[in-house]
Amino acid sequence: MSNLFPILAVTGGMIWYVIPLSAAISLVYSASRYELRERIVRRSVRLFGTITGFMACVLVALWLLSYKL
Repeated sequence: MSNLFPILAVTGGMIWYVIPLSAAISLVYSASRYELRERIVRRSVRLFGTITGFMACVLVALWLLSYKL
């Protein structure tokens, strides 16, 4: 598996820090903008998905650019 994904092989341990970091960022950002608990949770889950989706797209794009034929 490390031959297929060299980025994950090198930074495999550090890539998992993205999940709690993006969760904390989305929760703090949503809590600073809204007051209702339900709205804070709903918006933070949506922002978490947006952040992780964007970072996954960037990871795939960088992997494709660094892929050697």
